[in-house]
Amino acid sequence: MRILMLTPYLPFPLLSGGQIRTYNLLKKLYQKHQITLFALIKDESERQHIKELAKYCTKVKVFKRSQKPFTLHNILKTGFSSYPFLVIRNYVPQVINAIKKELAQNQYDLIHAETFYMMPHLPITQVPTILVEQTIEYLGYESYARRAFSLLKPLLHIDIKKIKRWEKHYWQQCDKLIVMSDDDKCFISRFIKNQDKIEVVSNGVDARWFAQKKRQLPQQPTILSVGTFKWLPNVEAVSFLVEKVWPLIKQQLPSAKLWIVGNSPTKKILTYETLDSSIKVSGGIPDIRNAFKGAHVLIAPVLSGKGTRYKVLEAMASGTPVVATPTAVEGLGVKHNTHVLTSQSAAGLAKLTLQVLANKKLWQRLSKNGEKFVKTRYNWDVISKKLDRIYKELGRTKK
Repeated sequence: MRILMLTPYLPFPLLSGGQIRTYNLLKKLYQKHQITLFALIKDESERQHIKELAKYCTKVKVFKRSQKPFTLHNILKTGFSSYPFLVIRNYVPQVINAIKKELAQNQYDLIHAETFYMMPHLPITQVPTILVEQTIEYLGYESYARRAFSLLKPLLHIDIKKIKRWEKHYWQQCDKLIVMSDDDKCFISRFIKNQDKIEVVSNGVDARWFAQKKRQLPQQPTILSVGTFKWLPNVEAVSFLVEKVWPLIKQQLPSAKLWIVGNSPTKKILTYETLDSSIKVSGGIPDIRNAFKGAHVLIAPVLSGKGTRYKVLEAMASGTPVVATPTAVEGLGVKHNTHVLTSQSAAGLAKLTLQVLANKKLWQRLSKNGEKFVKTRYNWDVISKKLDRIYKELGRTKK
């Protein structure tokens, strides 16, 4: 089948969950389908990565959007637009004309759009469209708004209403809606009439790749936090960890170290290591396996948002025990005290983390169970077959 795929990022290098997902699905599906990729980039230097994606795509075209989101142009345009800031910052008018031209010159069976904010680029077409929602965007922004400065809240609430309106609009408009978990499907089912069009194609992990790296643990007990900080729930989670959970852990275990890893750390996050010598902030690292294999336990105190957390799956694939909030493991199908340890409170998270560090048998049990769970439930071979089935079913139905 001929598929036109639209992404708000170039799916390489693997710096975010979205990039990891798209890249691995392209690798698994390229022998079965002819995929043309239209992707947004922020910097011309990203073009060097096109050659890697050309291995799996029939054609790759990139389109430049603003490098920084909070430009005066984007802010003013949002103020006078029915679209939210999230759409405006990812909106490139040239993409619409490029898609029109591509559809006119070549016959496509499907259009696959990653994230609802790529949908405004689509012209009116009879080609069936698949929308993939990696998370439910407005929920994450609602949580952030509750904790924002009072002066910002009115503006944020206006923008969140726009996100909610357009996100729901495109859920209705697409021919097939793909979500990351059964929980996400259940949530969205309340808002759309045709629930049969929602399919679950979860995120996955290359378990073999993570297993290739040997574990090298430091002498001091090291607790890992991972997350891309362009996603507001990750910023919120790290703030909660450093301000509420970490002091409780240090009080009981003064030798412990906290290692924060993630692309695009904010200024506030970068200051954590200058204010506390027990905290290390690395930002992004070339090989994420070094983080998972170089820490004793992952802590994921996620408080908001939907979707599948790669950090949890990757930690389990690495054999690194996970302590998390229920939100962080929502929809994964893991069990407390079998695959992970969960608590909603700061005190509970601190207590469980200390237990993992102190109890070798508990550490080994969580490590072994986590690895086995990921291998059987979340490998890319199984997940790509689900997407392949959806492609073929929707293509046949429309024909």
